[in-house]
Amino acid sequence: MTTLKRVDVHVEGIVQGVGFRPFVYSLANRLGLAGRVHNDVNGVHIEVEGAHSGVEEFLTALERDAPALSEIERVTVVSAEPAGHSGFTIAASDPAGPRRVLVAADTATCEDCLGELADPADRRHRYPFINCTNCGPRFTIVRGVPYDRLLTTMAAFGLCADCSREYHDPGDRRFHAQPTCCPACGPRLRLRDARGTELCGDPIAGAATLLRAGRIVAVKGLGGYHLAVAASDEHAAATLRARKHREDKPFAVMAADLAQARRLCDVDEAAAALLTSRARPIALLPRRPGAPVAPSVAPGNRSLGLMLPYTALHHLLLAELAAPMVLTSGNVSDEPIAYEDDDALTRLGGIADAFLTHDRPIHTRTDDSVIRPGSGEVTVLRRARGYAPEPLALRRPAPRPVLACGADLKNTFCLLQGRRAFVSHHIGDLDDHDTLRTYVEGIDHYCGLFDIRPEIVAHDLHPGYLSTRHALEIPGVEHVAVQHHHAHIASCLADNGDQGPVIGVAFDGHGHGTDGTLWGGEFLHADLLTFRRLGHLAHVPMPGGAAAIRQPWRMAAAYLRDDHPGLDVAARNAGHWAAAVALAAAGAPLTSSAGRLFDAVAALLGVRDKITYEGQAAIELEQRADPSETGVYPATVTTGGPLVVEGADLVRAAAADLTAGVDPAVIAGRFHNGVAAAITRACVAIRQDTGLTAVALSGGVFQNALLLGRTVERLRAAGFRVLRHVRVPPGDGGISLGQAAVAAARDT
Repeated sequence: MTTLKRVDVHVEGIVQGVGFRPFVYSLANRLGLAGRVHNDVNGVHIEVEGAHSGVEEFLTALERDAPALSEIERVTVVSAEPAGHSGFTIAASDPAGPRRVLVAADTATCEDCLGELADPADRRHRYPFINCTNCGPRFTIVRGVPYDRLLTTMAAFGLCADCSREYHDPGDRRFHAQPTCCPACGPRLRLRDARGTELCGDPIAGAATLLRAGRIVAVKGLGGYHLAVAASDEHAAATLRARKHREDKPFAVMAADLAQARRLCDVDEAAAALLTSRARPIALLPRRPGAPVAPSVAPGNRSLGLMLPYTALHHLLLAELAAPMVLTSGNVSDEPIAYEDDDALTRLGGIADAFLTHDRPIHTRTDDSVIRPGSGEVTVLRRARGYAPEPLALRRPAPRPVLACGADLKNTFCLLQGRRAFVSHHIGDLDDHDTLRTYVEGIDHYCGLFDIRPEIVAHDLHPGYLSTRHALEIPGVEHVAVQHHHAHIASCLADNGDQGPVIGVAFDGHGHGTDGTLWGGEFLHADLLTFRRLGHLAHVPMPGGAAAIRQPWRMAAAYLRDDHPGLDVAARNAGHWAAAVALAAAGAPLTSSAGRLFDAVAALLGVRDKITYEGQAAIELEQRADPSETGVYPATVTTGGPLVVEGADLVRAAAADLTAGVDPAVIAGRFHNGVAAAITRACVAIRQDTGLTAVALSGGVFQNALLLGRTVERLRAAGFRVLRHVRVPPGDGGISLGQAAVAAARDT
């Protein structure tokens, strides 16, 4: 007689909306087991019984063969008495109890759906909203959990008989795929002119015709509107820049497939895997000589932000266009991306000549993610679509729920509960009412979605940050202030599952220091709980304060003062140079900022005297640098007290070479090498005093691939264990994770 065994299994993680229940149903039936499976607010609950060997195989296969989009965090198995189930069924979801379920990120259209999209015999042939359990919109359409259709923006689209049959068939690829639909019952695509009037004909063909004619088309995507032009059309790209008021910042380009992408950029195996991943981020890749891309797409940039299609609409449009297209955020420069149809028509009507739109609402606007691959590792520059809101696992659980409000630039917020850190999608700079509203609404949405009620609210020390002000307005919670650069290093520690202590090298634009100055070139003794400032770049005045950020030539004046015979930077700004030098001498705000050091050298070399977006001068200086250059500018590292690195040495060395007629590309290379060498010398000196052998690199300056690579190489050669960011940005987009980790560590 066969011995019956029953177990109750609870699976937590990303297990809803990814085909987990039909997988369980098929597995149980294949093994001849009985029972049931259903969603609840914590994940998936399974009751399974049958032959002992079958149940054991079921438990093994449950994790081994789980659906590709699922991410299992925990499986809890409890033995129980057999209940005499007849067959195996999928039961209704249980919405009771506190919610702990995870929501999947939006996922690129899968190969099965693409096959149907291209099949003239399939009823979803050329249907732009094709999806299944393995792909399609998730986070951007979810209004609540459990993840059921009625709690998504698909609720208004009733299923036709054919879709209903697929939706309720456990053996079908679309079983309980909440966005499932077809031309008979789903969203409808429309092409409208700039006034909103619907245009006749096939919307895809019409949009492609407009793009070929040099027009700008606003395209509604998963997380908002994009603005598209043909990538090779210089007039169209320049017109888009003018209308969007985006003077210099590069546009992203979407290619139809890897073959087309390789005609534009150098795409190695690692980059190809990134481009074709389910997240489909924008990847910053080296541009190929002669790539058919208009100069105005990425002016003065050796790289392109390249991505592949991630929706059926993109595939159809690119196939019709038969060429790559620019696909940049649907907004006027510095505003949040448009995602609601009426708002898009109002805000983009002066930019776009037409709108390729549809009637499926977007609940949460989400930008494209941006990743830079290189040297076997990747750097996340913007974490958004395809990654958020999937949580990051921390090494130790937080005693109480935490909300970390992030920084003001490149803002994200973070909710921490237990070991799960929910770093939000990229919000942007909190200098606009609409962005601030999005930020507050986003916090409320995450709190509701994951049923988190923060008891601790962490924030930056800077009292003027809007994120800080919002934090302090939240009543009934414990407020924890976290110094900006400590948060950077804590973010790197949390990103790597490390507790510290480490030598923290935090190089960025600036942050509020504890001594009343603007920090930004810091060497810290740091763990998650505390930090000590061990050293820094030498303080230098910022003539004009914030004006020195917008006008990098002022930082050249601050570093060089009157030591500028024959330098073009002084000549170009002769009408204001003496005043800036006077301001520097008279007591302008002091900063140790590494970002401002890069600005000074960029202005010195004629790269950029004024900027149109944050970090532009440093970004363009990296682009100018000769990566084959091995020369190193020396910088004095003073010890015996607080360690000080003399950035002025690097500026004077660059000025001397420039006066001697050395190629600016060589000078930029030597400067980058000099910064990396100075960091390493400082860390060696700190190791001698503290015994610390690990270095954590964080801050927006380490988004510079050349500097990061040279610094990591030198530090490792000097015997250090080096931590760098892998899951969140090194810039301010990662600050919220660090704030949350510090607040949790202090919660004793």
